[in-house]
Amino acid sequence: MERFVEDYQKRRLTERIDIMTAINILMSQGYDEDDLLGEITKVFYVDLDAYYEVIGHH
Repeated sequence: MERFVEDYQKRRLTERIDIMTAINILMSQGYDEDDLLGEITKVFYVDLDAYYEVIGHH
């Protein structure tokens, strides 16, 4: 996923549903669970506590 976004343009992902949606999109594009956080943080600021809670239930 070649996306380069300036830090000031990044949207915040703090809601679990938004994080889950991002995870589902990346997984549908063939990304492994190990690559998800790196890919999501290229585009968004992510609430890591919420991320790890979502990934734990995924």
